Amino acid sequence: MTRKPMHIVVMGVSATGKTTVAEELAKELDCEFVEGDSLHPRQNIEKMEHGIPLTDEDRLPWLQAIAELVAVKDHDGTSTVVTCSALKRSYRDLLRDAAPTFFVHLHAPFEVLEQRMKLRTRHFMPTSMLRSQFDTLEDLGDDEEGEVVDVTPSVEEVVEEAVNAVRVHYAQ
Repeated sequence: MTRKPMHIVVMGVSATGKTTVAEELAKELDCEFVEGDSLHPRQNIEKMEHGIPLTDEDRLPWLQAIAELVAVKDHDGTSTVVTCSALKRSYRDLLRDAAPTFFVHLHAPFEVLEQRMKLRTRHFMPTSMLRSQFDTLEDLGDDEEGEVVDVTPSVEEVVEEAVNAVRVHYAQ
């Protein structure tokens, strides 16, 4: 019997370590890694570089591109780990419509993430935009498949917790 593909979205606001955690999660679970930010239209990147928060209309083509890619991978039988902020329930619904998806919501207090952003040297998102992401974020609902993972411990501990949550979910 062929195993159904897994689709995991590593979500959260900027500076939670989505890319780092997702890359390790993909290796550990033998899934294809997809950097969601690479699917942003250029105009979205430019807006964020200038400190302009994205609107739902700005995000829609990006979310649709992620959803289409996951749908293709699902059809091909390929498991994925995708980075995507997935800040709102409606965004996660769109992604879930493409294929059954488990969300790993990386979380830490605002002050911790603000400090991390100030220390970053390579990222298009300025620190000033973190507050708008926190204001937009809608926590996972009780009916959403996912796990909130605190990112204040070491990367290794965060990855271990995420891997365990995914394995428990897909073992059901």
